[in-house]
Amino acid sequence: MKTFATCLAALIISPLSIYAGAVAVNLGTAGNFAALTGSTITNAGNSIIDGDVGVAPGNAVTGFYPPGIVIGTIYGAGYDTNASVPLQAEDDLVAAYNFAAAEACPGGNNLTGTNLGGLTLAPGVYCFSSSAQLTGTLTLDALSDPNGVYVFQISTTLTTAPNSAVVFEGIDSGGNVFWQVGSSATLNTGTAFAGNILADTSISLDTGASLNCGSALAQSGGVTLLDNAVTSCAAAENAPEPGSATLLAMGLLLGVVAYGRQFAGRFCRKTPALTNGTLAQDL
Repeated sequence: MKTFATCLAALIISPLSIYAGAVAVNLGTAGNFAALTGSTITNAGNSIIDGDVGVAPGNAVTGFYPPGIVIGTIYGAGYDTNASVPLQAEDDLVAAYNFAAAEACPGGNNLTGTNLGGLTLAPGVYCFSSSAQLTGTLTLDALSDPNGVYVFQISTTLTTAPNSAVVFEGIDSGGNVFWQVGSSATLNTGTAFAGNILADTSISLDTGASLNCGSALAQSGGVTLLDNAVTSCAAAENAPEPGSATLLAMGLLLGVVAYGRQFAGRFCRKTPALTNGTLAQDL
């Protein structure tokens, strides 16, 4: 028979959190996009985006090829003009946003006025009745549950300070991390962020900010990029690991390079050197 002390101890959870039983948000086709918006996507600098990029109902996409690179499909004017794909993704984004916003947030997980920096959080639903700020490092400790889900409900803005970070313990990616933002999100310079940002308005990534296994998904406003690295979780999960065929190809390539160097060395030794335009052997 369990004692009162045993039952009480079972209710004490560390790190900070009442495990709210957060439910993973189904992004639908929006999950294929690293950047999605209803307005405009603007890139400046050498951003590398792994995943699709799309705009609908708008179609303005600027700053790719050159200087930014997209490993995926770009949907917009001057690129793939099949508007049905990003339109469906936007519909799926709206449904995902509403689902995330409706998840129950226990009173003990209301972090209004608390900076996320320095916190260690277990899986669950966390809410802010106004803005959310990350200064420093937020640690997400899944408590040995690789399927732990995090849902952050933010009524207004999400802002990070320069060089802030989201890191994981017991989970290796942001695939089950969702940031529902009531207005706009700004990742400041050098921020290493993770998870899917579902913003009602806009998303901005400042110089060098990154989203590792995450997406910048905005409904009505734009997505602004500046020398960023963004990898959608779909792209991260589908990235092939080096198999035997890949290793064999790499070995053949290295062999060709080594032979080329050897051949070049022999050729150079057999070719007389030139001194002031005259063959050395004639001097």
